[in-house]
Amino acid sequence: MVSAAHTVLGEVPADRLGVVDAHDHLFIRSPLLPGRELDDVGDAAARLAGFGALGGGTVVQWTPYGMGRRIAELPTLSQESGVHVVAATGLHQAAHYSGELLDSVRDRLAELFVGELTEGIGDTGVRAGLIKVAGGFHGLDEHAEFTMRAAAEAHHRTGAPIAVHLELGTGVLDVLDLLCGELGVAPGSVILGHLNRSPDFAVHRLAAEAGANLAFDGPSRANHATDWRMPDALRALADAGFADRLLLGGDTVTPDTPGMPYLLRRVRPRLELALGKGVLEQILVANPARVYAW
Repeated sequence: MVSAAHTVLGEVPADRLGVVDAHDHLFIRSPLLPGRELDDVGDAAARLAGFGALGGGTVVQWTPYGMGRRIAELPTLSQESGVHVVAATGLHQAAHYSGELLDSVRDRLAELFVGELTEGIGDTGVRAGLIKVAGGFHGLDEHAEFTMRAAAEAHHRTGAPIAVHLELGTGVLDVLDLLCGELGVAPGSVILGHLNRSPDFAVHRLAAEAGANLAFDGPSRANHATDWRMPDALRALADAGFADRLLLGGDTVTPDTPGMPYLLRRVRPRLELALGKGVLEQILVANPARVYAW
């Protein structure tokens, strides 16, 4: 069986994904970001087209359930831009939802994830290609544990990878202890996001040694203080033999985020200087092809 990514237009063989923005958002809405939503179809089309014009092949949207994914728009955006798009199921931190929404899914969370991965999201027929969950600041609260247990069950039933929002890049080892230790998820199926927000090279090394995938994403105003450490962090991991664990993303969360074209226009040349073209191609092409195909 040929491994394939589950895109919004159907399955795509892993070796045809091209250059991958491994963590981004075309659409996202949250009560924590009032008035700063990504909800404009024209803007999403422009960002996706800009990414494609710079050689981008695939964008993985980490926007989970209940946060304005606009799934019905994604197939047309993908088709018109020529860029593959992967959509997510999953659940973010509790603060991003109303109590009513959380109550409505609490007793069926694993089934919700499995259904969106195997049958489609709502009545769109679009299947999700990953499960997005979230940790807390330096730990896991009750909501995070509950959500990760549902994600692990859905992973075991489908094989889909689990992408984890790490709050300010923290809680890495707690996440791995729960998902990979107690719940038996293979580390190679776990993607740890936002590691650039906490440039703790020792923790990065421990996560890589455990076999997890490490996603470095941004830049943004909120995390600008640590953005400049990303090349050093990536070089340290590559020099230690963990280049095959690394992923890159633009993580466009608000309209003022530089976003996915910036990833290729400005971040890619900077990282070529730090890592060399061969390692950077591995990070942008080979690694996400392995991680997102199931």
